[in-house]
Order: sequence, then C-alpha cells, then structure tokens
Amino acid sequence: MKDDERGGGMFADAETKPRAKFGNLAHSDPNISSTMPSDINDYSMRNSSASAISPACSLDPNRMSGECSPITMSPWNQTSSSPFAKSPWQPFEDNNVPQNGLIGSLVREEGHIYSLAATGDLLYTGSDSKNIRVWKNLKEFSGFKSNSGLVKAIVISGDKLFTGHQDGKIRVWRVSSKDPSVHKRAGTLPTMMDIFKYSVKPSNYIQVRRQKTLWIKHSDAVSCLSLSEDKKLLYSASWDRTLKVWRIDTSKCLESIHAHDDAVNSVVASVEGLVYTGAADGTVKVWKREQSGKIIKHSLVQALLKQESAVTALAVNASGSIVYCGSSDGLVNFWQREKQLSHGGVLKGHKLAVLCLAAAGNLVFSGSADKTICVWRRDGVIHTCLSVLAGHTGPVKCLAVEHDRDINANKGHGPRWIVYSGSLDKSVKVWGVSEQAPELTPVAMVQQRMGFDAESLPSDGSYSSSAGRGSSHSRRY
Repeated sequence: MKDDERGGGMFADAETKPRAKFGNLAHSDPNISSTMPSDINDYSMRNSSASAISPACSLDPNRMSGECSPITMSPWNQTSSSPFAKSPWQPFEDNNVPQNGLIGSLVREEGHIYSLAATGDLLYTGSDSKNIRVWKNLKEFSGFKSNSGLVKAIVISGDKLFTGHQDGKIRVWRVSSKDPSVHKRAGTLPTMMDIFKYSVKPSNYIQVRRQKTLWIKHSDAVSCLSLSEDKKLLYSASWDRTLKVWRIDTSKCLESIHAHDDAVNSVVASVEGLVYTGAADGTVKVWKREQSGKIIKHSLVQALLKQESAVTALAVNASGSIVYCGSSDGLVNFWQREKQLSHGGVLKGHKLAVLCLAAAGNLVFSGSADKTICVWRRDGVIHTCLSVLAGHTGPVKCLAVEHDRDINANKGHGPRWIVYSGSLDKSVKVWGVSEQAPELTPVAMVQQRMGFDAESLPSDGSYSSSAGRGSSHSRRY
C-alpha cells in the first residue's frame, strides 16, 4: 500500500488532558534526579571494568513474552489518535534545573518509541504507531504518517529524512522548501523502477532463508540506518543479516553484504571509510570502504568481538578513536583505535540488556532495559559513571544527543549536552548533562522495578523471556 503523503495541515487536532507540572527540582519517581550519591544502593559511582553492581542478570523468565506479529502489533498499543494529538512537554517551572537532570517529558499514547533523530532545534520521533512526529524547541511542530511499517530508525541528511521500517522498507521524505513543517514522501528504497529493472534477470535473486529475493531489497525489518561522514552514502542493516549501501543522490543500491550469521541490530559509519556492524550472533565487525572509479566496495578488515550475548547497540565518538558496543548481558565493551582497534575495557552499569548507545564529546550514554541511562565520562581509557538518569517506566530504546546551544548553560561547567531518550513506556524525556562531574548530594530515590510493565512490551517481536539467548527473535533489538 502506498504511504500517505501528508503535511502539517492534514490532521485535526485532538485534545488530551494535560499532566500536572513538575514542582521545582521534583526528584521523586518517575522523575528522580540524575545525580546519585556514592552511598546509594546499586547506584554508586561506577568505573570501567569494576562495578558495585552484581553481574547483569537475565530478564524475568515469568514475565510475558514480547514476541508477536508486526502486523497485529501490541494489544496495548492503540494507534487511532492523530499524530498531532496534543501532548505538551512538562518543563520545570523555572530555570533552576539540576546540572545533570530532567528538563522535560513528553508522554503520548500513540505507541512505543523506537527511534529518535535530532538536528538543530528539531527532534524527530518514530514509534510503532507509524507516525513520525516533529518537535521544535520542545513544542509540537509537525507530523506525518507512513501507512505501513513500524519506524525502527531515522537519519537526517539536509532536507531529506530516511526512515527504516519493520516491513523491510526504507522510506525517503523531503522537507518542503515553502513550509518546513510539511514533510512529503519522496520515494522508497529500493525504487520501484529498480525493482522492475532487477527483477528481469534471475541472477539478481539471492536465497534468504527459505525464499528468493532481489539482492537490492531487505527481506526483513530494517533495524538501523547510518550516514557516511560526507553524507553521500546511506547504510542500512537488517534482521535479514545483510548490510546494504545506497548512494543518496541516485537512490541506487551499490552493494549488499551478507554481514552476519544472525539479525544485524546496529550499524555505524565512522571516519576514514570505516563501518561497524553488530549482530545477534554476538559479533562486532569492521568494514572498510574502498573506491575504484565509480565502483564502491566494502571489505571486512577486523572482527572485534565474538560472544554468546547478542550485540544490541554500537556508538563511535566523533574522532573515530573509541568504539562502544552494548549487549544483551548489560555490558558495554569499548575499543581504542590507533593502527588497529584494541580492546580497552568493559563498562558495568546496567542490570539488564543495553538497548542503545550515544557518544558526545568525552561522554557516552547507555540506555537499558532496566529503564535507566548511565552517563559515562572518558578520561583516557578510564570511564566513570557521572550520573544515572532515572525516570522512564519502561526500557530505554533509543537516544539522541545535541550540543546545548544556550551559551549561559555552558559557562563554568564545561560542555553541556541535551540528551533525548525514547522508551517503550511511550514517552520521550529530555535531559541536560554536563561533562563536569556533578556534586553528589543525597536526594530522594525510589527503587525501580526491574523487568517490563505490561504496556511496555514491544510490538515488533524483539524481546522474549530468554534474555538474549535462544531463538533468533529473542536476540533482535
């Protein structure tokens, strides 16, 4: 079915009841402070390769399985509301926001949040409601809808937006030059023309599991997207175990690589033509782009990891010198890059699977199924957990980080970052984080439940009670 091409004026507004405002510096659950004293249970300052927390435990085997059809979706996910249904951000009542703490929260009942992308003052959010919402300065700005396919990934390149979906398609959207709140569908990858062209030759078909499909098409969910450093290439990875390379200006698929032996959960393009992939087979692989004339090929140059636990998330710092890998056992491994990548250590800060990672400046953020976000600061090879951002009531599925453009916010505290976190609790939270260590003072805390609430179960079949072991579905993220 063809997607609707909809802009800002196509949906009627619907009212929802506003949530009560947070009091000044309100730190009780679900919006407790991110700054944790060293004597608080399970949240003491944590260092790489040494943790006060017991080894990461598995998910509760007695909870419900999240495996279900992406067509039927979740019984808890009601998607009848417009993408423009009012869901006001709830800010602090004045400017006295903690140095590392919650700025605002967006709660909506459209669906679980699977993807985020931030650029300048815009935030894009994708969910299993199929709506993509656009926020500007923490206020509703626009929204548009794809008629099929849970939105698992979003990347932005100039006036184009690329979204990866559960149905195996990559959709391309363009921002209107006349009205920046209007986003129109500009196409799908691969294009219908290329599908028709390639389908004529039998040699263009490859065997994927029990079926044959065109090599330019993904045959399972597009789990992640990443742009090359020069923004000329788009990388897509899928549960079909492949990595595909697309030229943005022509919408052509240049290459398809059988990258892993199980679902690929993460892809990150970095400097010097390096591309990193992580998969449910427990491996992290490094690929190198090589160009000869107009021909672009990628070759495997290094395998960083081989473990039992599924690799769930990857992040690389801006210079490409540090690579981070999160996995279903709750650990974050990292490597330092000189001539080759060498293992630097392990960050132990979560009780359940790490689901997302983001790097900014000297900081790296890890979001987890334990509903928290750890903020790590790197000093050489030593990583210290500065803060634990707690407030979500469901697994933290995605992260996006932007530099705080407020000049006053960066005075005297070093670089300050705005962190967006999307969760299976159907909310997005916005945090302010400084690279300086916060002053650790006791605050009220509420012990959070570990495991999933019923309404936090994902609708893409990506979780099961096996905690990252066993069937392929349990290792997809």
